[in-house]
This record gives sequence, structure tokens and C-alpha cells, in this order.
Amino acid sequence: MISLDEAVTARLESHGERFEVLVDPDAALAIKRGEFDGELEDVIAARDVFENASRGDRPAEEDLEEVFGTTEPMEIIPEVIERGEIQITAEQREEMQERKRRQLVNTIARNAVNPQMDNAPHPPERIESALEQAGFTVDPMEPVESQVDDALDALRPVIPIRFEEVTVAVSLPADYAGSGQAQIREFGELEREEWQSDGSWVGVLTFPAGMRNDLYDLVAEVTSGEGETRVIKDKDELSTR
Repeated sequence: MISLDEAVTARLESHGERFEVLVDPDAALAIKRGEFDGELEDVIAARDVFENASRGDRPAEEDLEEVFGTTEPMEIIPEVIERGEIQITAEQREEMQERKRRQLVNTIARNAVNPQMDNAPHPPERIESALEQAGFTVDPMEPVESQVDDALDALRPVIPIRFEEVTVAVSLPADYAGSGQAQIREFGELEREEWQSDGSWVGVLTFPAGMRNDLYDLVAEVTSGEGETRVIKDKDELSTR
């Protein structure tokens, strides 16, 4: 369950009665869109249906039975969210907007590069500043994923930017290969791998180009700086970092 401070109220008015439930705002939006695949227990603040959540008043059981055909809260809660309206305060809206703004900035920074600077990643601070300069406003009621394209359209007149993937070959010395390769292989899509006769490991991964520095940092961490990386530009040519 979530805390009351994190929850918003979803309200449904039907048959002259009001029904309210307390739920995580992002989960409520996902449920309304039919996109929620988590556990309901994890995104609600109470296993209960209220007539007035702020006072803790509960509706009569006969009203629940008449409107929903059941008195079981965990069956009623999703229906209230799907059919009702999500009530958020100005403060909650501001907090949701700020959280999604950070998520949007991080998503773009991890996937985007600067095509005028040899496809170098854009730092999050640059993305954030450019979005502000472009006057882009994050919608707190929409998923971050659905706002990325609009954000990129707003950014392009301000900074050179595009989404791109990069393929990198990673070599781990034998002393670090056993434990290190498990972490490296999870970083992106593992295209191929090979264990060398000396016990070292080589893997080729494809991932968003904006995360290239993150991979370099991870390789340095798991090998105490002894690992090697090479960006694969084509089938025949490798360029060192």
C-alpha cells in the first residue's frame, strides 16, 4: 500500500450516491487507460470504499450492492477509478508535474545524442535548460512516454538532438570476467558474446547512445579500470573510446 500523502481521490457519482477511493495518481491514470498491469494492493492507500474519504465516511452496503453488484472493496475500487474522475489538489498536480518533468528529462538524456558533436550524449542539465527555453510544459496527467516526441519537436529548434542507438564491444580481463559480465550483459541488448582462451570475456551490446558514458563507468567499476570498450561503427571497423 501507499501512504495517504501519496494518494489522490478517485470519485464516482452514481444512483445519487458518491463513492471515493484513495489511489496512486499514476496508477489511477494507467487503470483508466487499461494499461495497468501491477498489483492493486500496491497502489492504493486503503482497502476500502468511502462516501467521503476525507472524513472516513463509508457508504451503505445496500448502495454498494445496487451500484456495483458487490460489497467487496477490491472489486469495487478499480471500477470507481475506471468510471469516475481523479481529484487532485493544486499541490498534488504540481508535484506530479515536477516528477514527470524529471522523468522526461532523464528519458531524453539517456536516449538522445548531439549529432553535431560526434553523437556525444546531452547532459540532463542541458536538456532541462533547453526545454525551459523552448517553453515546453509537461502534462502531469499524461504518461512520460507519450510526451517524448512532442518534447523532441520543441527541443530541435533550440539544440541539435536526435535519438540513436550505439553498439559497443566490451572486453573484460579474466580476473573480472566472471562477475563483471553478468552486470554488463544486462546493460543493453546483448548481440553476441565470446569467452576467450585466457578466460577473458568479450560482449557486444546495443543500447541508447545517450547511455554510453554510463556503460563506460560500469566497465571501469567492475574491472577496476582494466576493461576495454570499442564503439562498433560498421562490420569491419572498430573505434576505441
